[in-house]
Amino acid sequence: MTTFRRIHRDDIEAHLKAGTPMHLVEALPPRHYAQGHLPGAIRLDHDDVRTLAESRLPAKDALIVVYCASAACQNSRLTARTLAAMGYTRVAEYEEGKQDWIEAGLPLERASVAS
Repeated sequence: MTTFRRIHRDDIEAHLKAGTPMHLVEALPPRHYAQGHLPGAIRLDHDDVRTLAESRLPAKDALIVVYCASAACQNSRLTARTLAAMGYTRVAEYEEGKQDWIEAGLPLERASVAS
């Protein structure tokens, strides 16, 4: 079985503040991404992981943090599981997702295009 770990908001904040190389991946549809996403996040729908991951996330040993809307949303889990099955070795799921980030008063970036 392929595995990934959980990561919490405080850890993500610490990585961002420290400038730790990390890929934030939002596993939600384009309109949700455009409305606001974690700083620097790219969008990668769980249905497109197998076809787009290698071009968007070329380093299989990079820290990749996948999130979606909230703990009830399963998109991040599906995406993280697929990435781990594809050989990505440092995949983490931010299970509480964007809802937790917003409730903590942390900033989102907005975009009119889906990345």
